[in-house]
Amino acid sequence: MKDLLQRINALAQKQREEGLTNAEKVEQQVLREDYLRNIRGQVLDTFSGMKVLDPLGNDVTPEKVRTLNANEQKED
Repeated sequence: MKDLLQRINALAQKQREEGLTNAEKVEQQVLREDYLRNIRGQVLDTFSGMKVLDPLGNDVTPEKVRTLNANEQKED
């Protein structure tokens, strides 16, 4: 992931300074999509393991998160 970010930043800097070739523009787009896919996956993993409790200790986890939890447990 670190290498991915370094390359994205290098292309962004080159774009500002001198512009990119068509091949570099395509590479930049692919790298950005990969980065966003990784971030979305991390967020989804975080939320899928979440349980929400009210002050009385009752489970008030949103249904969508419960569904994610149930689907993840089935895969294991």
